[in-house]
Amino acid sequence: MKVIFATGNKDKMKEIREILSGMDSVKDVVSMKEAGLDPEIIENGSTFEENALIKAKTVFMEAKSKGMTDILVLADDSGLCIDALNGEPGIYSARYMGKDTSYKEKNANLIERVNKANTTRRAEFVCAIAAIFPDGESRVVRGTIEGEIADKEYGENGFGFDPIFYVPSLKKTTAQIPPEEKHAISHRGNALRLMRKEILDYESLNC
Repeated sequence: MKVIFATGNKDKMKEIREILSGMDSVKDVVSMKEAGLDPEIIENGSTFEENALIKAKTVFMEAKSKGMTDILVLADDSGLCIDALNGEPGIYSARYMGKDTSYKEKNANLIERVNKANTTRRAEFVCAIAAIFPDGESRVVRGTIEGEIADKEYGENGFGFDPIFYVPSLKKTTAQIPPEEKHAISHRGNALRLMRKEILDYESLNC
């Protein structure tokens, strides 16, 4: 199967390719842009799972309309949920403070808000991944990682909120650890490993 991932984020695609590598049934992993797809995706779900499924279904239908066959469409919806901010930014993480606002500004704002709340610094990264298989069957999984909001940005690896997401067991943020170590513990890594199992299960039932 050719895998089309419903994202245009290069950093995310790099992570996805690394984690899905080595699967015999996966011939190629491309972004929807690389596949020549650019459908209008309206993320009006109320959960990560709902939004991931909306993205996957939209891209799948667009691909089918262009005659693409034997494709597996994957889509994720992920975000940072902070206890002291009542779960914000949550499903609005990518749009927090506006899409054109830099993550340096977003991270500084979140640290300031958590400091003002003066309660727990606990936070959770969540990633839901939806799959639409060639026959239209859909499956959704969720991966998470628990941590805390750091007092400032640390590290140069990763992207987005990684520099402020501190993992107590590692005594580092997810931007301070190498990619292979991050993949082993991250919300996206955990979700993709669960999805690998779903893909293998689907193949065993449909071979």
